[in-house]
Amino acid sequence: MTGAAKLVLLGKVVGVHGIRGEVKLESYTEPRTQIFRYQPWQLRSATGETTIAGSRGREQGKGIVATLPGIADRDAAAALVGSEIRVERSALPAVGPGEYYWVDLEGLVVETVHGVSLGTVSHLVATGANDVLVVKDAMRERLIPFLVGSFVTQVDLVGGRIIVDWDPEF
Repeated sequence: MTGAAKLVLLGKVVGVHGIRGEVKLESYTEPRTQIFRYQPWQLRSATGETTIAGSRGREQGKGIVATLPGIADRDAAAALVGSEIRVERSALPAVGPGEYYWVDLEGLVVETVHGVSLGTVSHLVATGANDVLVVKDAMRERLIPFLVGSFVTQVDLVGGRIIVDWDPEF
């Protein structure tokens, strides 16, 4: 993996299952078992990072149980609890017109329709009603609803900016 590759958070190891090294996952994909389609995984924890390929899994009750290559017992599985599961952005399918992965929006410069710079997109938050851009500059943080056509007038991934119809004082 190159240093420039964007990594996308797809899930997390949340527990162990049984004695043979299986782990319980929380998946952020839809449907949740889709997480196995995107590999290799970059597992990140407080103790380091490791790359694994060939993970398999199944739904079990309200969760997902996974078998990871090289993890053969409960102790090895327990060491992975809390690890984030990330994949390279290039492993994900292309999006349609007007659709965006959050990782593609993070870091973009945000300007008003009048050319006033509001900062850069730090991250996004899902609120249930709509996603929200968290835009930061040196002085403040703004929360701007990511509603294309209402507040967001243009997303220019190539140019690295988002144009919004937003009061800079708000």
